[in-house]
Amino acid sequence: MSNLSPFTFSAPIQGVQVKPLTQDGFQIRIRYNGLLRQNGAQQIWLHAGYGDINAWRDVKDHLMEHTDEGWEQTVNLQEKQLNFCFRDNAQNWDNNNGANWVYKIT
Repeated sequence: MSNLSPFTFSAPIQGVQVKPLTQDGFQIRIRYNGLLRQNGAQQIWLHAGYGDINAWRDVKDHLMEHTDEGWEQTVNLQEKQLNFCFRDNAQNWDNNNGANWVYKIT
C-alpha cells in the first residue's frame, strides 16, 4: 500500500473524513466518528447513493469496519458524486441534520 501514502484523510466534518485512494478520486476511504459511534453503536453501515442530493440513485448500504481510528469503509465510485449518511444496528441514523454528506469529484 505504499502507493497510498500521498493521500491523507480530510479534516473531520461532523465526525466524517474522506481519503482518496487513487489519483482520479474514484476510490475513497470514508471514516466515521460521528454521533452513532459516540453513542456506542455496535455496528455502523454507510448508506450511499449517486446523483442529485435530493434524488439519490443506486442506493446501497455498506457494512463498515471498526478500526482503532473509527468506523471505515472503502468505496469504488461509479459516478462523480456520492451522497451518504450512516445508520447503526438499532436503526438510528446520522444524516448530518438532514444535509447528509457529499463527496464530489470536480
